Amino acid sequence: MADTHQGETRRDFLYIATAAVGAVGAASAVWPFVDQMNPAADVLALASIEFDTATVTEGMAVTVKWRGKPVFVRHRTPDEIEKARAVPLADLPDPAADATRALKPEQLIVVGVCTHLGCVPLGQKPSDPRGDYGGWFCPCHGSHYDTAGRIRKGPAPKNLVVPDYQYVSDTVVRIG
Repeated sequence: MADTHQGETRRDFLYIATAAVGAVGAASAVWPFVDQMNPAADVLALASIEFDTATVTEGMAVTVKWRGKPVFVRHRTPDEIEKARAVPLADLPDPAADATRALKPEQLIVVGVCTHLGCVPLGQKPSDPRGDYGGWFCPCHGSHYDTAGRIRKGPAPKNLVVPDYQYVSDTVVRIG
């Protein structure tokens, strides 16, 4: 005679036990792949950098490396600041006021990675094309950014990212 305590059998127990062991095994096999996606120790060591903006003269732009990414530091001219502030927010695909994108109006600091597919836009060198709005131009797919790093034209969905930063003195900025 089979013992069927409310429809439960020894076979049901074996199915559940096998499934549990299989789930633990699958998790054990997947963990190394998930764990390898964590940032490496050298990247974590660069969690913050300091940069002296006094070395960047008016109209000049430099690129520093932070967390393995280029960060654009541009000393904007009064004309560039005025043009960026004059843009109506309704004209922007990703509205953001110029005043919210720079702690000091003359110093714009943005991560130099196009928000479309991760390319590095041109516009840091005086000879680089800067697009239709005088900021940066990503030639890969034609995204145009203005002098506040805001997307103005092209497929990029968002503005260039403004990293967390603070001034530790009048000219020295800590990024990260």
